[in-house]
Amino acid sequence: MGTLYLVPTPVGNLEDITARALRILRECDLILAEDTRTSGNLLRHFDIHKPMVSYHKFNEHQTVTRVVERLMGGENIAVVSDAGTPGISDPGFLVAREAVRAGVEVITLPGATAFVPALVSSGLPCDRFCFEGFLPQKKGRQTRIDALKTEPRTMIFYESPHRVVKALQQFAEAFGPDRQCSACREISKMHEESVRGTLAEVLAHFMENEPRGEFVIVVAGCDEAEATQPQDKPGEGEQEQRHFSKYRNKQL
Repeated sequence: MGTLYLVPTPVGNLEDITARALRILRECDLILAEDTRTSGNLLRHFDIHKPMVSYHKFNEHQTVTRVVERLMGGENIAVVSDAGTPGISDPGFLVAREAVRAGVEVITLPGATAFVPALVSSGLPCDRFCFEGFLPQKKGRQTRIDALKTEPRTMIFYESPHRVVKALQQFAEAFGPDRQCSACREISKMHEESVRGTLAEVLAHFMENEPRGEFVIVVAGCDEAEATQPQDKPGEGEQEQRHFSKYRNKQL
């Protein structure tokens, strides 16, 4: 049998790729790429010439059986996403699961993942945390946020720039405007920036400065008193809702 390698790629600075990752990409028989154009640029930069097949969330269910067959036939296959570690809010989980079920060896290389530097540099506790990734865009979004009101661990979210303000508004309403957070964008790139403070302060910053780039938002968990108190009854928290109504109605 062959081996399935999950290979992290840089989230920004190309120097963040490891020597081992480059070796695996040079030695494997096939590369499964989330976007062959993006991965093609990376491979050309490091003078790597290997066959690539597009493998993303829209086709992974249709292609995974054939991938596992090739692994069982003796091919070594590497999976890469556009940036970061495959399987972390990117394709990778399904093929890893099916390979494991088939008895194929699965090896994940250590490497870049956007939420780790964002968490460690946030100044918030990082000994215990929960990774929430991307929130649903519409259905189930508020329900998921409300379920985290009594989460005591530091919370980590991924967000696109055009939904950052909306996310911060919803966090402030659910968790309170004084909850500490850090919004980190463009990690390891030229314009990397972390904005730290209360949710109200960070929200105000991005109301005045248009969000650009991909974001990792790190939010402090609730304290012990908040975790044990009963949920608000209908009608409670109206003052807090009014406090943020001006943000909901203001356009970027």
